[in-house]
Amino acid sequence: MALTNQQAQLDFLSPVSNDLSLQHLQANLSRLDISIQRAIRRWQLAGQDPSDPFRGLRVSDADAQALLARPLASHWGQLAEQDDAEAAAFDQAERAALAAVQNIEQLARQQGVRLLLQDLATTFQLDPFDLDAFLICLAPALDLRYERLYAYLQDDVTCKQASVNLILDLLAEPGLDRLRLLVHFMPTAPLMKYHLLERGESATASTALLSQILTIEPGIVAWLFGHYQAHGLLDRQARLYQPVEDPVDDLLAAHMADELQRAEVEQAIVVLYGPDRAAQLSATQLLARRNQRALLIVSLSSVISESISPLQALQLTLRDARLTGGIPCLLDWDACLVDGAPPANMLTELCDYPDVVLVLGQLPWQARGADRQRHLMWLEFPIPDYAQRVALWEHLLNDQARTPIDFSALAGQFSLTATQIRDAIASARDQALQRGTTIDETDLFAAARAHSSPGLAGLARKITPRYVWTDIVLPPDQLSILREIVATVRSRPIVLNEWGVGQKLVPSDGITILFAGPPGTGKTMAAEVIGAELGLDLYKIDLSTIVSKYIGETEKNLEKIFTEAQSSNAILFFDEADAIFGKRSEVKDAHDRYANIEISYLLQRMEAYDGVTILATNLRANLDDAFTRRLQFALDFPFPEEEYRLRIWQTLFPPDVPRETDLDFTILARRFKLAGGNIRNIIVSAAYLAAADDGCVTMNHIMHGTRRELQKMGRLLNEKDLVT
Repeated sequence: MALTNQQAQLDFLSPVSNDLSLQHLQANLSRLDISIQRAIRRWQLAGQDPSDPFRGLRVSDADAQALLARPLASHWGQLAEQDDAEAAAFDQAERAALAAVQNIEQLARQQGVRLLLQDLATTFQLDPFDLDAFLICLAPALDLRYERLYAYLQDDVTCKQASVNLILDLLAEPGLDRLRLLVHFMPTAPLMKYHLLERGESATASTALLSQILTIEPGIVAWLFGHYQAHGLLDRQARLYQPVEDPVDDLLAAHMADELQRAEVEQAIVVLYGPDRAAQLSATQLLARRNQRALLIVSLSSVISESISPLQALQLTLRDARLTGGIPCLLDWDACLVDGAPPANMLTELCDYPDVVLVLGQLPWQARGADRQRHLMWLEFPIPDYAQRVALWEHLLNDQARTPIDFSALAGQFSLTATQIRDAIASARDQALQRGTTIDETDLFAAARAHSSPGLAGLARKITPRYVWTDIVLPPDQLSILREIVATVRSRPIVLNEWGVGQKLVPSDGITILFAGPPGTGKTMAAEVIGAELGLDLYKIDLSTIVSKYIGETEKNLEKIFTEAQSSNAILFFDEADAIFGKRSEVKDAHDRYANIEISYLLQRMEAYDGVTILATNLRANLDDAFTRRLQFALDFPFPEEEYRLRIWQTLFPPDVPRETDLDFTILARRFKLAGGNIRNIIVSAAYLAAADDGCVTMNHIMHGTRRELQKMGRLLNEKDLVT
C-alpha cells in the first residue's frame, strides 16, 4: 500500500562527503593522467608520426618489420628508450598523485564519511588493477578530452573509448603478466559480472578480446555523483524508495514483524506469495523501515523481454541493490518460473547475493537444481481477513462519506485484497464527484462489485437485480428461508472467523443453495432478490451449455468458471441443473462413470468456492439425495395457489402502465393456473397490444395475451374462461 507514496530520490551522501568523494575521484583521474602521459611519450619515442595523413589507414613495410620485431604480449612503446631522468620524473609524478589520493582517503576516515569509489571497490571486490581499468573506461564519460587521447593512443580517430588492449598498454608492462591480466575481462570477473564495464560496439569486425571496447553504463556514473539511476535495460522499472510511516503497513503486516526481523538477521531469501500484492509490499516496507533501509523495487514481468532475459534482469537488480544498499524487492517472480521452479542459475544468483532478498509473487514454488546454503523463508499473504478488511475500509475511506457506512457489511460481503479496497474507494470517489456529492454506501458497494469480478463476464451472463423483497410472492416458509440465506451470508465473518466455527466445522466460507420448482415459479427472481439485498453481482450460468459429451470437457468448463469466480465475490447462479444432476446411475460403461465424476467434481468446486452458489432445477426428484444433503440450503418453489397467483398479478403489473379501472385480477387468478413467469409474459404482451391499440390496457388485452401464452404452453383452451 505504501507504494502509493511519492517516490523518494535518495542522495547517498551529505554535501561534505559528496564533495570529498568527488575530490577523491578527481585525484584518481589525475593519477590516471600520469599513465596516459607516459604512454604518449613512449608512443612518440617509438617513432610514430601523428602528422601522417594515412596513420591508421595503412601498414607500411617498416611497420610490418617493427611488428615482427616485437615479442609476444608487448606494445609499441616497449622498444622505446626513455632516459633515466625522464623515467624518474614520471615515477615521481605517479608517487605524488598517489599521495594525493591517500591524503583524501585519510581525511575521509578521520571525518567518518564515505568515498564512493572506495565503496565501489569494496562492494564488488575490485583489486587495484580492476579499479584502474574502471577509471580508464570512466574518464571519457567525465571529460571528452579523453576521447581524443584514446583515439590518439589507439591509432584510430574513430575509437574514442578504451579497448582492452589500451587498458593493458596503460597499466601493464610487456610480458606474460600482461596476458595473465586478461582474466579481469572474462564474463565471471567482477568488472564484467556486475556490469561495471560493458562491452561496446567496436569499429572493427574483430571479435578478439583485446579489440573489444569497454564502456561505463550511465547509471554507474550517476551513482558516483550520489544519485540512483537504474540500468537502461531495466527500462525505468527499478524504483528506489525510502519507506515512510504508514498505518496500513502495520495493519497488513504487523503480525509478521518477527519473521521479517529474523529474515533480516539471517539474511534470508524471503518468498512472499499469495493474492494480496499490497500486503506483500506493506511487509517489505515494514522490514525496510524498521531497519532504516531503502527498498529497490523491480517488476520483473515488465522488464523481461527479447532484449533482456530473466537472469540478466535479476543480475542487474542485484547489482543496483549492491550499489545503493537498498533491499532488493523482486516483483512478479512468477514470470521467471519454469515448471513451478526458477531456473537453477537464477536460484544460484539469489543465493550468492550476500544480503536479504525479497521475492514477491502469487504462487508458491519449488527451490531445486542448485546447491545452496541460503535459507528460504516462506510468508503467505492471503486475502485480508474480515477484521483487517473492516480496518482497511475505515482507514482508507478516512471520513470521506456523507452518511455512516456499514463497514462490517462491506468487509463481510466482499473478500477484497488491500489493493482492490483502495481502488474501490477511488472509484466510489469518482462517482460521488461526478454527482457533486460525497461518497455514500451505494457508491462503495457498486465500486466493490466492479473491482471484484472484472473477468467473469466472459464466461457467464451478468444479471442486474431488478427485484426486492416486495416483488417476490412465496409462502411464508420459503420467504423465511430466503431471509435466512441473506442473514447467513452477512454473518459469515462473525461465525466463521471471530467465533472460530470455521476452524473445525465448516470447510470453507461458501454458501451452497438449491432452488427447486417448476419453471416460472420465481427461482431466478429469488436469486436477484438475494443479490440486490447483499449488494453482490449475480452471474447466471446455464449448465446445459457447458455439459459436454466429451469426457473431461465438462470439468474443464466448470474449472474455468470457478477459477475466474474465485476472486469475484459474486453469486453464481447455475440454471438448468438437471443437465448434470440426476440419480447416480449404476456404472455400466465409461460414460456412466464419468457422469458421476462430473457431479462429484461440481460438488467439490462448489464447496471450495468462498462465495454464494445457487443451483436451480425444475425437477428436484431427479437429484441425488446424497448430493442434496451436502447443500446448506434447499428451497422448494411451489406452483402458486390462487391466493399467491392474485398477489403475483398485483405485484407484477407496473403502476405506471395505463389501464382500465375494471381490470379484475381476482378472475385471472381463479381461472388460470399459471406460474409467475407466465403471468409476467401475459402482462408484457398485453402492454404491447395496448400500445398498438388505444394506449390503455383492458381485460380484452389481458385475455388475448393469456390466449397466446396458453397456446405457447400447449395447454387446452376453454373459450368460456377467456370471456370477460
